[in-house]
Amino acid sequence: MKILVIGSGAREHTLVWKLAQSPRATEIFAAPGNAGTALIARNLPIGADDIESLAGAVRENGIDLVVVGPEGPLAAGIVDRFQALGIPVFGPTRLAAEIESSKVFAKDLMIRHGIPCGRSVTFSDYVEAKEYVRQQSPPVVIKADGLAAGKGVVVAESIPQALDALTDFMESKSLGASGDRVIIEEHLSGREMSTFVFTDGEIVVPLAYACDYKRAYDGDRGPNTGGMGSYTPPPFLTHGLDDIVQESIMKPTVSALAQEGRPYQSMLYGGLMITDEGPKVIEFNARLGDPETQVILPLLKTDLVDIIMAVIDGNLEKIDVECHQGACVGVVMASGGYPGSYRTGFPITGLGDLDEDILVFHAGTKQGERPGEVLTSGGRVLTVVARGETIVRAREKAYANISRIHFDGCHYRRDIALIEET
Repeated sequence: MKILVIGSGAREHTLVWKLAQSPRATEIFAAPGNAGTALIARNLPIGADDIESLAGAVRENGIDLVVVGPEGPLAAGIVDRFQALGIPVFGPTRLAAEIESSKVFAKDLMIRHGIPCGRSVTFSDYVEAKEYVRQQSPPVVIKADGLAAGKGVVVAESIPQALDALTDFMESKSLGASGDRVIIEEHLSGREMSTFVFTDGEIVVPLAYACDYKRAYDGDRGPNTGGMGSYTPPPFLTHGLDDIVQESIMKPTVSALAQEGRPYQSMLYGGLMITDEGPKVIEFNARLGDPETQVILPLLKTDLVDIIMAVIDGNLEKIDVECHQGACVGVVMASGGYPGSYRTGFPITGLGDLDEDILVFHAGTKQGERPGEVLTSGGRVLTVVARGETIVRAREKAYANISRIHFDGCHYRRDIALIEET
């Protein structure tokens, strides 16, 4: 099979790397890809949101399977377009992807179907939203309705901060139309983790659980980012908790989408808070997470192409999804200034000085003019990943190797997976 992976981040590099291991894969393409995907795939200079150009490239190159990485093209209906062309594509349709592209839709769906989540109120009127916030006790969670590249959620520690977030979203339009509606939600306390399941619209098969780090700096300080690192499995995960999550959240959500005429066939990501009252949904994503993909797929034993085709063909019950034992830790290396303004174009050194079993997944990178030269080209630049028998061992290996990689302005958190194992 000729396979095209759409996207340019570390998630997409990981997908390319994993798909290339399948004996069914004869050639892998990435659009637009990065310096990492260029080592194992053929990069196509087409943006992930340029659906018509991508469709042309699929026809021109005889692509047999398309795997969509980022949320933007999913929300724009790229899956519907490829389905209309008769091309197998892995990802939810535009209507099904609204579970991520509209937080208001997702919240209403959960309420209608009794799926546990935080209490909330939705507003489209700025004045009414401000009056409601003034009556709350902090912390207050403000969420923009639409896609916002990780910038659409503010956990306000004070009422003035909450009001500033409302002004930013609804009046200043910092997120464009994504901030036309907002959800004001209760602040959930507990342990946070994410669950990932494959589903063909009926059968739901768990893949893994992971924990990620959104804040830019150690100790969960600083602004939110797209994710600064992650690990799997969560040490507090038990079989009982797994059963509750799947039976009360993930399976009912897939069923609810089907009942409402939005059958969901793909990977579904549930962001959860494990509260004293049990697990509750913080958000859903309509695709694999980043940086969680980088620690989940290295532990997947089953052929990913086989799983994807079973999802598309609607016979997921015939696939046994297996994972390797052990743990995996990934640490993101970012450009100086990220998630604010940053400079790019700096050479990356040390990539050839790593232990053999270390994985490096590229995100904001590009090939330089000299052979083998790799330059920074984005905010999140690399994810350095290590496997180990335990989280502690995997963490030690990741940090022992990340210190060998250098580029100007580089920063990374030093407390990823710094936990007490249970």
